[in-house]
Amino acid sequence: MNPQAQLALALFAYAAQRGVAPARLEKLAGVRVAELQAPAPGPLSAKQWQDLWLNAAHLTQDPLFGLRFGEAATPAALGIVGQLIQSCPTVGAAVTQAAALLPLLTDYLRLEVQRSAQAFTLRFRLTAAGQAAPPEVFGHLIDFLLMLVVHELDGLVLARLELRAVAYPPAARWLPDHGRTLRAASAREGQPGEYVLEFGGNYWDVPILTGNYELQAALLRKVDELRAAQPAVGQLRDKVAGHLLANSYLGLPSVEKLAANFNTSARSLQRQLRAEGTSYQDVADAVRKTLALHYLQARAHPLKEVSYMLGYNEFSAFSRAFKRWTGSSPARYRTAGPA
Repeated sequence: MNPQAQLALALFAYAAQRGVAPARLEKLAGVRVAELQAPAPGPLSAKQWQDLWLNAAHLTQDPLFGLRFGEAATPAALGIVGQLIQSCPTVGAAVTQAAALLPLLTDYLRLEVQRSAQAFTLRFRLTAAGQAAPPEVFGHLIDFLLMLVVHELDGLVLARLELRAVAYPPAARWLPDHGRTLRAASAREGQPGEYVLEFGGNYWDVPILTGNYELQAALLRKVDELRAAQPAVGQLRDKVAGHLLANSYLGLPSVEKLAANFNTSARSLQRQLRAEGTSYQDVADAVRKTLALHYLQARAHPLKEVSYMLGYNEFSAFSRAFKRWTGSSPARYRTAGPA
């Protein structure tokens, strides 16, 4: 499947998580999911792409749809990230190859990578096609790409990469949610038509999560199976569980971060979950338990890494939770299997 079709399918999937009926988005955008899933899907026209972004944002009533989509995107949904996992041993190699692969996703931007001893810089530069694109459409796309870079680099190394600086063109939109997701209090004014992310040079040679792509692909397929087994999305708890499963590769977020991705407040999210007889903690624990059992049965990651992947800062906290779920310690369960 080509990367553009995968991106479009990922957009449909995320919009569905946000409560948008796929059939309605299909009709408004003139794009059929079945055609995207065909063995050799044809390219989407510029109008189809524009209508996808605009209608997804309209139906979710979210002017920052692109940013939240980038924050929620998963390697399973974007094959281009899978290519990076398969072929790149380090962060530097991954971002270098990503620059070469970006034209497969969009012709609105090109990505340039610059490196010095102190930092490496990713520069997204507008092309002529990007300059001609409707501003709202381009806004969603650049939000998506910038957030995707930060989000996926975090996941590929299981660490929180700190940005040294962010630069936006003069008069470009910068809102509190940009600061939250890009982890920058503000963006400095950069050159016209140029968006910049600058990372510390120490990250360049950091190994990505695993060189065993087949193993990682198997884990991602398992996550897809678990999501498919969830009840049809209707109640908020089902949407939250689906989101957590979809993003489990990158650890489970705090309730504040998840609420922001649903374009609501943590208090409002918790209130709606209480009305359904549950809480964020209950839903997160159920997802953690399901994933913990799978990761331990796969015997592919050290126990401390499994703990981190599930969002525990301390292994002791994971061990206590696992014993509460199963009556066994993680080490004993991995050795002996279910009691």
